[in-house]
Amino acid sequence: MTKKHELIIYKKKHYAEIIRGSLRKNETTFFSPEKSSFQFGLLAHKKGFKEPAHYHRPFKRTIKDLQQMFVVQKGKIRVDLFSDDKKLIRKIILKKGDSIVLIHGIHAITVLEDMQCISVKQGPFLGPEFDKVFIKVKK
Repeated sequence: MTKKHELIIYKKKHYAEIIRGSLRKNETTFFSPEKSSFQFGLLAHKKGFKEPAHYHRPFKRTIKDLQQMFVVQKGKIRVDLFSDDKKLIRKIILKKGDSIVLIHGIHAITVLEDMQCISVKQGPFLGPEFDKVFIKVKK
């Protein structure tokens, strides 16, 4: 049975967090630690809820990691997670409605069915030649 929410930890490091499309909450729930540079959760409110107009206070943040999130809108993908020493930790299948935040380590994506995902990560994007480091991994 697939867990509806899962934190993947290897050698005391958080590598990824998954929220399955089937997870249901009655109230807004964030799963990420408050100090995480990327907040991952579900917004849930009852009909009629109104949040007052607001903005988020700007302040200088220092971010030392680059986390990335996928929300699968259609299709199916496999995310392979690798440790810092390039060993395969886990293969994760994601389908429509599932989401993952990649927190640490090396990852690879394989498209199993034609897919479309929303992808979110911190910017600015400085181009693939700077942003991406390709690694030979152990399978």
